[in-house]
Amino acid sequence: MARTIGSEGARTEAAIRRAAVALIARHGFEGVSMRRLAEAVGVQAGALYRYFPTKQDLLVSMMRAHMRRLIDAWGLARPVDADPLTELDAFARFHVRYHIDRRDEVFINYMELRSLTPENAAEIVALRKAYEAELRAILARGAETGQFAIADAAVTAMALIAMLTGVTTWRKPGGRLTPDEIGDIYAALALRAVGAQAAAPKLKPGQRAR
Repeated sequence: MARTIGSEGARTEAAIRRAAVALIARHGFEGVSMRRLAEAVGVQAGALYRYFPTKQDLLVSMMRAHMRRLIDAWGLARPVDADPLTELDAFARFHVRYHIDRRDEVFINYMELRSLTPENAAEIVALRKAYEAELRAILARGAETGQFAIADAAVTAMALIAMLTGVTTWRKPGGRLTPDEIGDIYAALALRAVGAQAAAPKLKPGQRAR
């Protein structure tokens, strides 16, 4: 894909992405034309094609970036040498905290998968599975050590992710609870869902469990 080099080009591309997230989350992918997007950014419609040759290129780029940032962020937040109980606690808090401020991006990544070409959809699904595999591995280890009482790690992982991601459907900015307080509640729910007896102590990113 052709890119415009330089700080001005980077700022324009960032503005396009921000406007696209807002418009697609509100009107849907099919309801947003490149001309409408250009008007929102304040550029000529033809200028968009220097960054994204097609609307499909824009959509898959947005979804790819979202998933890669998510995977990379969990890689940094994952506690080092932790037991499964501590890892699940950390994963639940991370997932809620990361998604709670990205409501539109999350909505697009789930609802607009249908708008991707088969090839592009396969790429995004693969990234999604890579992230989900992190949770499945935690659950499998917990089952092996006897810390978790679960029948199937894959099904449990999907159920937990659905529950954790659900925070984006109801939480509004400025609500009664802070994001961290909501994370505390969701982490406790996740632990109880797998039969864990007690919450693990919180660890800072990269901190080793003792």
